[in-house]
Amino acid sequence: MTDIQRPEARSPRGFQDRRGSDLSAERRIIARVSEVYERWGFEGLETPALEYVDALGKFLPDTDRPNEGVLALEDDDDQWIALRYDHTAPLARFAAQNWETLPKPYRRYAYGPVWRNEKPGPGRLRQFWQCDADTVGSDRPEADAEILAMGVEGLLATGLTPDQAVIRVSNRKLFDGLFDAGGITDTNQRLTALRAIDKFDRLGIEGVRLLLGEGRLDESGDYTKGANLPVALIGAVETFLASVSNAEASRSEVLDTIANIGAGLGQAGDAALKELAAIDRALNAMGVGQDAVKFDPTIVRGLEYYTGTVF
Repeated sequence: MTDIQRPEARSPRGFQDRRGSDLSAERRIIARVSEVYERWGFEGLETPALEYVDALGKFLPDTDRPNEGVLALEDDDDQWIALRYDHTAPLARFAAQNWETLPKPYRRYAYGPVWRNEKPGPGRLRQFWQCDADTVGSDRPEADAEILAMGVEGLLATGLTPDQAVIRVSNRKLFDGLFDAGGITDTNQRLTALRAIDKFDRLGIEGVRLLLGEGRLDESGDYTKGANLPVALIGAVETFLASVSNAEASRSEVLDTIANIGAGLGQAGDAALKELAAIDRALNAMGVGQDAVKFDPTIVRGLEYYTGTVF
């Protein structure tokens, strides 16, 4: 008689099991948010869990496997496919594939699990749910304002009270202006710097300064390579962050602060200011209060496809 080697019962790192009460709460939230989106005129869309890697906007690193941030496999036709990273990249693929038959602009919402090949940690999973709404075919700031106003209503529909959530808004062109002034033209260097700035609320100015420079060693011993910006530009970014990081400021006060910084942000900064001002006017017209949506230029977001308004 031989001993049977039984596998150890364990979940993969970054994944979790969920039971009845969590699933019931999730279904309630999705139903309520979907109702809000449909009331605003957005239609539902479901896309496959898998997309071709090039459609996800990922690049193949210098290895035989495109594992940079996504969970991927090679299909039987020698093409790489990956579990979707978010709902936005699949939307871009769907819109490009069906553009002739879609209404203009195309307004859709989607929900479901997404997957990321990243280091898991507290509150950071490799599989989690997103509920997403996007407008395709309009670059007007008012379209962003509509999404923000709808987001406020969606948060309230989940059961949150007005004092439990705030949407913070910025524009990536503010930092484009700083990089232009500092002579930074390399796209990867800019993106690394933006990802560093996006960690401002978690790491503070000291951590961001290290990531804008040579890099940072975290508490676990992992080293993150920095953007290697010139010292003068790091100082300019620090000064800008210190000037605008006021959580209590109204939207108009933040706009005034940015305007006072003026020439240091260049033409890109001027464009950002105009777009934020248009969003503010539209939000005011829709009755969205100052406590529900705030302007916070320390918000950046780390993905490359963000080019204008971020929140």
